[in-house]
Amino acid sequence: MKFFKLYKNFQADEDGAVTVDWVVLTSAIVGLGVAVLATVATGTKKIGSTISSDLAGRSVVTY
Repeated sequence: MKFFKLYKNFQADEDGAVTVDWVVLTSAIVGLGVAVLATVATGTKKIGSTISSDLAGRSVVTY
């Protein structure tokens, strides 16, 4: 009888469900961050290359 009481308490316990919710929420946020990073990375590389080539073509005037 003690085993069945212990099993019912284990089955009714919902502490693990909250942990699963937080893990799913955290993985969704990380996935969204990776998607944003992948989208922005190509534009950032392109504008960095443009600025680099523009600065390489300029000269510094000293007095």
